[in-house]
Amino acid sequence: MRLMKLGKNLRAAIYLTATATVAVFTVAAQGRAHAREGSEKYLFICAGDQARKAPDFLAVLNFDQDSPSYGKVVARAPLPEPGATGNEFHHIGLSADGNIVACGGLLSVLKGQNELFFFDVSNPRAPKFLSSANPPLSAITDDFEALASGGFLVTMMGGAQGHAPGKVAEFDGQLNLVKEYPENPPMDGFNPHGISVRPEINLLVTSDFVCPSTTLEAVPGLVDFRGSVRVWDLRRREILRTIDIPNAGGTIDVKLIPADHRQRGFTAGMLDDRLYLLDTKHGTARAVFDFATISKGGWPQLMRISRDGKRLFISMNQAGKIAMLDIADADEPRLLKVLDLGPNSGPHYLVLTPDEKRLVISDYFLNEDDFGKVHAEGDHKIHVARVGDKDLTLDARFEVDFNTAFETGPARPHGLAIK
Repeated sequence: MRLMKLGKNLRAAIYLTATATVAVFTVAAQGRAHAREGSEKYLFICAGDQARKAPDFLAVLNFDQDSPSYGKVVARAPLPEPGATGNEFHHIGLSADGNIVACGGLLSVLKGQNELFFFDVSNPRAPKFLSSANPPLSAITDDFEALASGGFLVTMMGGAQGHAPGKVAEFDGQLNLVKEYPENPPMDGFNPHGISVRPEINLLVTSDFVCPSTTLEAVPGLVDFRGSVRVWDLRRREILRTIDIPNAGGTIDVKLIPADHRQRGFTAGMLDDRLYLLDTKHGTARAVFDFATISKGGWPQLMRISRDGKRLFISMNQAGKIAMLDIADADEPRLLKVLDLGPNSGPHYLVLTPDEKRLVISDYFLNEDDFGKVHAEGDHKIHVARVGDKDLTLDARFEVDFNTAFETGPARPHGLAIK
């Protein structure tokens, strides 16, 4: 009996010691995380010259709230020739270690130029162009998902000539092209734009937006918008099923709900003004919010979801607004706040700071000038909004105008990343 009791006491002691050790490490890790909150110092912006004469470039802004130079440009890294102009820098990727920025050339294919551009930002005040890439099977670079092991998954909205099907390209930590997926893409309008992953449950989703070539004046007819989300096996890089949303009119973005045990996510129909709740297990979608109650024809576009899965932020490009929704009950989202940036502002790209206390917004979507059908210029400004539990308020200290910020003339700011 004494031996049994001693054994139980020993096991209890070991358990308590282990638990205490885990607790110590957890508290330490949380302490480190909190120490990083508010420590972000730099804002990276992919931008292009409005006249398409000066090189496309990566801009670096001071993002330190305690600095007297908060919101000022601290560096600018232009692309070198050949192929430096007219790429239409679009979305951005920041590597998992924070040392590489990738910019996508949405219109590079029109000039036969490389599609992706990589910069070393290990020293943010002196970014250096590293290399460019041109996947052979796809074009029209759009969104980036940084991989924990290094490198990126990248949605390529079109095939090599800008038609359908597109691909998802993978780049490793050395920025080499691994492969373009899937091997046998769907032929029912696979033009991936948005991307979201949950590695812990082996889940990847992409959203189809538009057949890129149909946005050009050289292609007769209307723009061919898509309405579908693809559910992937992340490890195998294979599409498992398609969620069709036929009336959406452009499912430009998709985001999985963090830690949701039902593996759900959201997408929005740009032309039908609806927010859709996605069931990735069963391949279904259901409209759960009507953005027309905010502004009919407002073009809901890019989304961000807080880490706790309770807040959703979305840009409404034509309405000039940002909407913040409470999605704690994903089946019944509630509107918390509409931030109005003014007429013709054209907000599109969004990024939350690591501490989720600020939301950064760029006012430019896409203008295809005289060669295309899309003309959404915006006002070229960058805004910062402070995020409260139920509120979004503009930071009056931070407003950057890319019409006047550079000697080369007006520029079009797009993708945003924070370090």
